[in-house]
Amino acid sequence: MSSTGVDVDTPAGRSVEPTASRPAAVLVGFMGAGKSTVGRLLADRLGVDFIDTDHEIVRRTGRSIPDIFVTDGADRFRELEAEVVADVLSTHTGIVALGGGAVTTRTVRDALDSHRVFYLKVSAESGFERVRESDRPLLASDDPAQRYRALLAEREETYSAVAGVDIDAHGDPDAVADLVILALAEELTAGRPS
Repeated sequence: MSSTGVDVDTPAGRSVEPTASRPAAVLVGFMGAGKSTVGRLLADRLGVDFIDTDHEIVRRTGRSIPDIFVTDGADRFRELEAEVVADVLSTHTGIVALGGGAVTTRTVRDALDSHRVFYLKVSAESGFERVRESDRPLLASDDPAQRYRALLAEREETYSAVAGVDIDAHGDPDAVADLVILALAEELTAGRPS
């Protein structure tokens, strides 16, 4: 039993642990969904490492994401992102949080096929409220709230398509992490991808 009271052992006796070949779970969702916050909580509870691919891009390039977008363009950023995601998915065995736009790239979507993917789903209103003061390059417009709604609407179907499970991410991050752990345990019990 974890410190949160969530039993992370499945009824079949399989524990929610990473495998040697891939992450225990991959979190996708739009900006402001809580992927990084929930990912860190999950990693802590499961005793595994956490990696955020946006932070990994910054670490590897030594540049901020807004700088890459402005200087090199969105297409170059997506190329870098796809390279980092492919590397992380093949080497990391903990919890992975992808950047909000990673799933817009075909190679990333294809790479997610054999992974346990969870879509942290948030409404446009809630998500925008969480990021409204940030310097996110994709929100640079005369009406950032409208831009947020439009981008989320464009991507929502893709997030659901790549994820095995949609998770309501409106609640407290601890409660959202509990939902992911329960869904992960159910996937392992059902024998989905192991």
